[in-house]
Amino acid sequence: MSHGVHAVQHEVEHHIEHEEHGHGGGRGKPVGERGNKKIALLISVMALLLALAEMFGKSAQTEGISFNIKASDSWNFFQAKTIRQTTLRTAAQALALEAATAPDQARAALLKQADDWMNTVARYESDPVEKDGRKELRAQAEAYEHQRDTQLARYHHYEFASAAYQIGIVLASAAVITAIMALVYAAIGLGVIGLAFMALGFFNPHYLHSLHLI
Repeated sequence: MSHGVHAVQHEVEHHIEHEEHGHGGGRGKPVGERGNKKIALLISVMALLLALAEMFGKSAQTEGISFNIKASDSWNFFQAKTIRQTTLRTAAQALALEAATAPDQARAALLKQADDWMNTVARYESDPVEKDGRKELRAQAEAYEHQRDTQLARYHHYEFASAAYQIGIVLASAAVITAIMALVYAAIGLGVIGLAFMALGFFNPHYLHSLHLI
């Protein structure tokens, strides 16, 4: 939680404590004080949600970075496999051309070597057993990219939720001091918006992106 929001909460607590000790006067609690207690509870709930949103956001950001590194590594392996495949295919084709003009005994050996290299080229393209062919590496890299995008989408939703909670806490705190109820309603509205962003981030982080809203 930001230091600014924490400072605002401390100021609200001080203000409520001042009312309790300075305005009770043995006449029972005034209506304003009871309202302030409810607002203080609202602030506490929003502070809890803010802490959760920031925790989830940090976790999603870390996961997104991790998947980005894995995707990059997979693409690097894919490129290296492509280079080896191209080099070996070129060598096999050159060997086949050489075999066409070679003596019979040498021709058989050259063609066998060329066939072995072409088999290796095919294995570089797809190797279901070892899972390290170009086809498998591409699928792996794309899967990591999808997971990265999902985690970063979650992170952005949690960031929006955190911003809504922080602004809501500030508005609710201002309502304690100014007794303007419109600020309380605005704070509640921002809390609902924050909850909506958290729910979308957790259950369907790509929804708003599919609507081209973020």
